[in-house]
Amino acid sequence: MKSRKLLGVAATAALAVGFASPAFGASHREAPLTQGDPLIDNTDVYAYTSPDKPDTVTLLANWIPFQEPAGGPNFYPWGENVQYDINIDNNGDAVADLIYRWTFTSNYKDEAATLYNTGPVTSFNDATLNFTQTYTLQEIRGDEVIDLLTDAPVAPSHVGEASMPDYQALRDEAIVDFEAGPEGTSFAGQADDPFFLDLRVFDLLYGGDLSETGDDTVAGYNVNTLGVQVPKTAVAADGDDAANPIIGVWSTTQRPSMRTQAADGTITFEGEPVQVSRLGNPLVNELVVPTTLRDAFNASDPVDDAQFLPTVQDPLLPKLIESVYGIPAPAAPRDDLVSVFLTGIEGANMPENVVPSEQLRLNMSVPPTAEPNSLGVIGGDNQGFPNGRRLIDDVVDIELQVVMGELVGAPNDLSDEVDANDKEFGDTFPYVALPTPGSVGGDSRTGAPSGGVDSGFGGLAGTPGPGESSDGSSLPLLPLAVLTAGVAVTGFGIARTKRTKVQGA
Repeated sequence: MKSRKLLGVAATAALAVGFASPAFGASHREAPLTQGDPLIDNTDVYAYTSPDKPDTVTLLANWIPFQEPAGGPNFYPWGENVQYDINIDNNGDAVADLIYRWTFTSNYKDEAATLYNTGPVTSFNDATLNFTQTYTLQEIRGDEVIDLLTDAPVAPSHVGEASMPDYQALRDEAIVDFEAGPEGTSFAGQADDPFFLDLRVFDLLYGGDLSETGDDTVAGYNVNTLGVQVPKTAVAADGDDAANPIIGVWSTTQRPSMRTQAADGTITFEGEPVQVSRLGNPLVNELVVPTTLRDAFNASDPVDDAQFLPTVQDPLLPKLIESVYGIPAPAAPRDDLVSVFLTGIEGANMPENVVPSEQLRLNMSVPPTAEPNSLGVIGGDNQGFPNGRRLIDDVVDIELQVVMGELVGAPNDLSDEVDANDKEFGDTFPYVALPTPGSVGGDSRTGAPSGGVDSGFGGLAGTPGPGESSDGSSLPLLPLAVLTAGVAVTGFGIARTKRTKVQGA
């Protein structure tokens, strides 16, 4: 069982982390529509102060999950006739005040060729890279639309070492600066999926058998990543990040309402764009929203999120853990989760006059941590999840521990035993690791290290197995006062650490 260290408690009330999402992860294939249409499926959103440029904020969003690296011959292009958005609410009214929008165009150098590339590729402009994509990046503020970039290059899928012997060079070409409007940097391309977890928890939490847990089942898969790094003044209300440091972030996908395919394979799109996918905090849609309402959630706007209140107040996951492992589920209604899910945390990252809505909320005034802790705020690191989300943040463990009562009088060290990504993150924008090449393929998933897995018992660490009792090695937290009508915090103050790791952003 993992041990834990205690630091002082500098808050007058508890911070409930977990958002509405009870546990386990990100939004991969979470709804019927996105499962059948991966081009629109947004999987994770990240928002944090850039560690190497602390006057800027980095916003990242991923789409198209579970990319098998060797998935040729077409590999993994962005969708045409699709709008990929990162939305920012900077005044708490649950409406996007700023949108960064990417739209893509596909090109073939030789339409008679049958392969993605016809020889080794060392540059985006090489004739041997037969299929390429470019994009337009727009900044949208109400009715004002500015083209920040046009015809910007997309980093291609990593076909393999023979085809792309220096993929880093291709990645570097896709990191593009812009000066129209506020200056900044953009990226679009393939990357290693930065999310890490043992997905086999969906097999009824291993059915009570923890002997085979702790494998990062997302290791070796790739995603497509979009991101911007911009001055904090560009996203803050009135351009004043000192007075207005809190922003809410979520990603959405829109496509035309009508798609028609002719007998010859030609596809045409008509109608106004409709929203078909949405993501703020991890796993809200998977384990909070009922399956029959998940497409409706994806099509909804944050301003309407109060409709999902009952599923937040009484989540299913604690009951499932109780039925399998005998750990008592905290009593409903879970007002500790509701407060963070809909409003942010008072005194920390809750905007004034907030309209309840589900967003990934970031207080940009909190400086980067010199030695980041992957447990974020409950690990004593105020710059981590749920104050935004960094790539290193272990949201699975954070959410597991909180949903089972970490901050309502039931301290625990629940964990899926996957504590880090299988690849190191970068030190500069866009920070995500390079994609696994197609020449490695499935071996990267079956043979790669699982990323921070402890030896021995594994699984839901800190939890006795069926018929077993705790060995008592976990020390209790200092008492925490939890407000049942909401969560009030006089600053980020729950300071308890289990692990520290310094790994990119």
